[in-house]
Amino acid sequence: MSGPSPDFWTTLPLGRGVELIKHDPNGLASFAKPAGVLSHPNEPGEEPRALLTVPYVFEGEYFQWLGGDGTQRRLWLLNRLDAATSGVILAAGNEELAIEVRAQFRRKQVKKIYAALVFGGPAKTTELWRDMLAVEKRAGRIRTVVQAGSSPSETKMSVVRLGRGDPKLSLIKLEPVTGRSHQLRVQCAKRHLSIVGDQTYGDFGRNRAFAKASGVKRLCLHSYETSFSYDWRDRTYEFATRAEMPPEFTRDR
Repeated sequence: MSGPSPDFWTTLPLGRGVELIKHDPNGLASFAKPAGVLSHPNEPGEEPRALLTVPYVFEGEYFQWLGGDGTQRRLWLLNRLDAATSGVILAAGNEELAIEVRAQFRRKQVKKIYAALVFGGPAKTTELWRDMLAVEKRAGRIRTVVQAGSSPSETKMSVVRLGRGDPKLSLIKLEPVTGRSHQLRVQCAKRHLSIVGDQTYGDFGRNRAFAKASGVKRLCLHSYETSFSYDWRDRTYEFATRAEMPPEFTRDR
């Protein structure tokens, strides 16, 4: 089975501000998701706020809609980002390929790099963060804590730009080795490097002051780059993709 036809990619019912970054001949694709857009609708009626503005089938983890020619079309979602997080999200145009790439995620063979704008600045330019986290569900919401956790969590941190102004804002690169819920946000907060705009684990007073002064009212966490290799039809393919940094991350301060 080959990948979808070119018409498939040019007629996708993309959500507001969503951009198709690239797709390969096998049907693997990457998208740039803006902050505030859902990876998929969670409830009926949320389709206009999602990556694609069509129904999502949870059992198979795919979007489904009718094409202009009346044929049924599907796009399989391969990973998710919190609605507040922007950046790279992957999908596949056929089920077999989706199964293969999801297996890569489970085997931790996918390299993901995030950018985060944080209050303060790390003491070291590079560091490996190791923590024991606990993921809890409270009133249907996920909350991750460091105390007495049982899930080992690792992230490689490096400084891109060390802040100098007031407030001091630094741009850091985060490469998660593990993939716990809210891992990056919690690990940053533990080290007094709360991510700008984090309404759950962040510095609420600083968030309010910064939003008022700058107009930036989003979580400043961005899935910048994803890369991996995968086996398909007796060949190995490389896939690397990048979602450009939002302007609020690169602005001189």
